[in-house]
Amino acid sequence: MILILKPGYTEEELNYLLERIEEAGLTPHISKGKERTIVGAIGDERILQTLPIESLPGVEKAVPILKPYKVVSRDFKKEDSVVKIGDVPVGGEKIQVIAGPCAVEGLDMLKEIAKETKWAGSTILRGGAYKPRTSPYSFQGLGEEGLKYLAEVRNETGLPVVTELMNIRYSDLVNKYADAIQVGARNMQNFDLLKEIGKMKKPVILKRGLSATIMELLMSAEYIASEGNTDIILCERGIRTFETETRNTLDINAVPVLKALTHLPVVVDPSHATGRWELVTPIGLAGIAAGADGLLVEVHTNPEKAVSDGNQSLKPDKFQDLMEKAKRVAEAIGRVM
Repeated sequence: MILILKPGYTEEELNYLLERIEEAGLTPHISKGKERTIVGAIGDERILQTLPIESLPGVEKAVPILKPYKVVSRDFKKEDSVVKIGDVPVGGEKIQVIAGPCAVEGLDMLKEIAKETKWAGSTILRGGAYKPRTSPYSFQGLGEEGLKYLAEVRNETGLPVVTELMNIRYSDLVNKYADAIQVGARNMQNFDLLKEIGKMKKPVILKRGLSATIMELLMSAEYIASEGNTDIILCERGIRTFETETRNTLDINAVPVLKALTHLPVVVDPSHATGRWELVTPIGLAGIAAGADGLLVEVHTNPEKAVSDGNQSLKPDKFQDLMEKAKRVAEAIGRVM
């Protein structure tokens, strides 16, 4: 349920309302918009029906949220949310590009890719220190050593860092080194992990699962938000279909649908969606045209020798071409890069 506060409410009235919500065993979430402040009371709404909520000082009216996801719903917050990764805002007018190798392979390689992508216009560095692989014999990542490389390159280039958290036992390490946490497609419904990330109070990029519906993606985001962390960015990265020509099938419909259902920013990962480097640029441009707030792109200086996902990684010159075209698409829809 959302509680709409009266214009001119006092902080005392707000604090009293929050206390009553907590006393009832519910979790309050505050959303301060341009015109109105809304308090979400998350939990069993039958409890609220026994409380004289609308008669409390400062409360104008109570409105039930009918959707199963509450805090991430447009009903809870009408304005688009902007999530900052470091000092980089994701959401709003400017489209951001998160670029880097699938896996951190070494310090020199990471530095070179970071400098090349930043020069082309990317604003955030991505790289996997822990890698979930289909085969147990494939490269699994450098672990803490990879995290240290990411932090060193951030200090040198100024690019904030995004990396994947696969397991709760690595949460302290990833929290220490990263500016934002990525939840991979395989872990989208790892609810214990999502709840732990919700307590970490660090920006999250939540990828859609291989066969997950949009509703299931939003419910996973709600797991994170229900623990207090609403700095969530949703990522459409392609879903599994009957088609075999590409690694996955990008659900372009998901972008405008998510923008209508939730206030959270939405980005598109054309690398995992296609699995083929020559398709990354056209599919990335389609994501921007559909309304995405950013792209997540894999870049490698020598994809032929990459230890992970070389087939879908752009070389720096191809990445620059993507950025130049993306600027023109962004301008055509009234946004900037």
